[in-house]
Amino acid sequence: MPEPAPRTVAVVGTGVAGTTAALTLRKEGFEGRIVLIGDEPHEPYRRPPLSKDLLRGDVPPERARLKPSSAWAEQGVELLTGTAVTGLDASALHFADGSRLPCDRLLLATGARPRTLPRAAGLDRVHTLRTLDDLPALRGDLASGGPLLVVGAGLVGLEVAATARQAGCEVTVLEAADRPLGRVLPPVLGRAVADLHRANGVRVHTGVGLRSLARHGDTLVATGHDGTEWTAAAVLVAVGTVPETALAERAGLAVADGIVVDRYGATGVPHVYAAGDVARRPDPVLGGLHRVEQWNHAQEHGAAVAANMLGGRRPFDAVPWGWTDQYGVVLQFCGHPAVGDDIAVDGDPGGFDFTAVVRRDGRPVGGVAAGRPAGFRALRGLVAEHSVAGHGLPAAAPA
Repeated sequence: MPEPAPRTVAVVGTGVAGTTAALTLRKEGFEGRIVLIGDEPHEPYRRPPLSKDLLRGDVPPERARLKPSSAWAEQGVELLTGTAVTGLDASALHFADGSRLPCDRLLLATGARPRTLPRAAGLDRVHTLRTLDDLPALRGDLASGGPLLVVGAGLVGLEVAATARQAGCEVTVLEAADRPLGRVLPPVLGRAVADLHRANGVRVHTGVGLRSLARHGDTLVATGHDGTEWTAAAVLVAVGTVPETALAERAGLAVADGIVVDRYGATGVPHVYAAGDVARRPDPVLGGLHRVEQWNHAQEHGAAVAANMLGGRRPFDAVPWGWTDQYGVVLQFCGHPAVGDDIAVDGDPGGFDFTAVVRRDGRPVGGVAAGRPAGFRALRGLVAEHSVAGHGLPAAAPA
């Protein structure tokens, strides 16, 4: 006997996964109550511009909104901003003021928070960048023109480094791995990105482990394990993220570097789902469970899981993909190009006009392209064609 249709769906998280899910529920014909809840005080907005257009001040924050303010009411979505969810049970959410929201279905799209450096706690002019509220202080320090030290050469760190350098700041990047973007790109392409930054005047140091970060007067001093010191007026810490799983853990959901879900976005608890950066899902390229942090992935995942919350059985087997824009160079990547053992490049990586197929054990597991949009579409198709989706992936999340 089929389950009765839900009457109220609650979505916790106003990032792109949560907002896409809420809007998809309506597109799928759901006529019940939809409540979209976020702990940030802002209306849902796009995060990718934080390290680029918004940091430069090219556009006002309002331009980054995912939808016009009127769209939520027009779609029949109750938007609650600045609202912290403190707990959940089988049938309701609980809020800090003691109130509760009964719901038949729940989606956790709580995202992730920046990983911090314990040694940097409490230091002025040491920044992370994840939300609109992080922008004013960092932008102010860049406007002062003082040297910026970026700890971490991932996507956010390098995009901020490029933005700061184009604003005229002296920029130094420190990375613990042997190359930038080590979790995204194969070595030869990571080194090409390092060369791009050096050509634009950024000092890039790899293989650097920090021993300390301290303030000496008006100067921040970072000291490496070998005793090398770097000074700056401001520091951006961009060393990855931690999934926001506290709510899920308190509810007894399976958590392992994210909320564990199956191919349909379902957790081990009936009627509770997870999507986006916080979800650890079966990976269609490598198999096993992986957590992916890409804007496009979160958007697509939110839409797919929303349909499944209404009784659909649509496995989400999309190959993850994303992009980065640095100095006007747009790199696109799909699958897991950092984990391959062989790479075939067509074109000029140094000139950022190329496509690259990355293989592991002879099977395409990733692709990277620059300056070739059509080539990138072909790469995505190639990786998807050789994915392991539907072949041995778990149909349900571990209990």
